[in-house]
Amino acid sequence: MTLDREMTVAARLALEAGDLLRTHLARGLTVEHKTSADDPVTAADREASELILAGLKAVFPDDGLLSEEAVDDAGRLDAARVWIIDPIDGTKEFTTGSPDYAVSIGLAVGGEPVLGVVYAPATDELFAGVVGAGLSSTGVTKNGAPAGFRDRADYVVSVSDTEFKRELYRHDLPGMVPSGSIALKLARIAAGEADVTFTMSPRSEWDIAAGHALVRAAGGDLRRRDGRAIRYNLRRPHIEQGLIGGRLEAVEWLEGELTARDLPTAHLGLTDADRAWATLPEADQTALAGHPGVFVRHAGGRVLALLVVAADGTVERASGDAFHLERLTRDVTRALGTLNAAPPQTGRLD
Repeated sequence: MTLDREMTVAARLALEAGDLLRTHLARGLTVEHKTSADDPVTAADREASELILAGLKAVFPDDGLLSEEAVDDAGRLDAARVWIIDPIDGTKEFTTGSPDYAVSIGLAVGGEPVLGVVYAPATDELFAGVVGAGLSSTGVTKNGAPAGFRDRADYVVSVSDTEFKRELYRHDLPGMVPSGSIALKLARIAAGEADVTFTMSPRSEWDIAAGHALVRAAGGDLRRRDGRAIRYNLRRPHIEQGLIGGRLEAVEWLEGELTARDLPTAHLGLTDADRAWATLPEADQTALAGHPGVFVRHAGGRVLALLVVAADGTVERASGDAFHLERLTRDVTRALGTLNAAPPQTGRLD
């Protein structure tokens, strides 16, 4: 059984959504913000989401649907196949005139990403691929032409433009090329235009599902920074920590580079089952065991910043380095929404 029909429909809807986005740009945008200036949303996001969801539902009525810009339907959790959509990955870029945004449509089956379509409307680039033998012609394509990993002497490391401007520029990690949309990063890696990527901040399923499928279709993978696999169609569709992915040999190389430089990652909703739990001082491990709101930013086996947040959003504790605490607070706010007043910051983690 192939996924030719699914690919045809997803590609058509991505192109139609791209046309819609270009129309919105031509007539002007009204920009709102969810949690901060780094988290914008527009009418174009919502309309593109509605277009894609309606198109998928009409053809595949039994499949689950998950979109960043739609009310979540818990019924998707019972579906074997779930479409995971970001109508505009890189809305900040979309609203500021950058071409670095994309329509992202992914299909997960049994929690695994198997099909991905990423369309860049500004440059009219359509990336598509299916994992394994899911298509009558397999692999990754760009605008219909075969594409895939390329060998190069030095790896190209595609990194977040935001993370580069605020933090990564301080480090001597070789090969860094900043850009916006992570869906487009992963698509370009799958097409051989870069080799590997990583993030320090968490992402959500809709950011990466399609791109992850493309990278897998090309022979690579994407996973959590602590080494665990990414599963899709979870009740809370957010990956709690930073990510790393691309060509397998490039990922292995990059892991060593990140470790050598102690480049941090956040871990949200930390539990004693997570590897990063061991970075907490023993007293905190005892005091915070079972607490549902433990959030850390860590590197090199030590905690750089810690937030403990009650169920109502009240910050019970905020400690650590001021810079890392600000970065962690941003990540937690994007995940939970606005936090209630925090106690005075302390520089201690004991």
